[in-house]
Amino acid sequence: MEQRLRLIQGSAGRAEKRSAERRRVQVPGQIVWKDHRGQTQMAAVVTRDVSENGVSFECRTGLSIPMYRLVYFQIDRLSRHHAELSPNLRKQNVLSAVFRVGPSNETTGTPTEYGLRLLVEPRVPAQQVPAPPAWKDTGCTRTA
Repeated sequence: MEQRLRLIQGSAGRAEKRSAERRRVQVPGQIVWKDHRGQTQMAAVVTRDVSENGVSFECRTGLSIPMYRLVYFQIDRLSRHHAELSPNLRKQNVLSAVFRVGPSNETTGTPTEYGLRLLVEPRVPAQQVPAPPAWKDTGCTRTA
């Protein structure tokens, strides 16, 4: 039993799984979404940290945003040129999904901290894959 536990626990540290680093940036912004009745809701937010694919922010209003809700996230116009912001966040608005909801505030009873996943195509460097050889270059005879 002891050997099995040692194997399961392992001694190696946890590998970092992030594809892009987080940067602590505090800039004002807003999110817009439709609630369960179909009415448009808007909330003022302040970012806590940002990366290429996500944003963590604090909601300044008492509105509650459900998990996995699609929202439009935008940085205020005057703050869009901040050096630490990714090109995705400099756009007028970015379609995003709520993927983390923080603990509720004792005063308002609603969460104040949220995490968004930006629904954008990831920037992956194009790999140079050689084209397959043409049929005539393979030396094979074609038959119908």
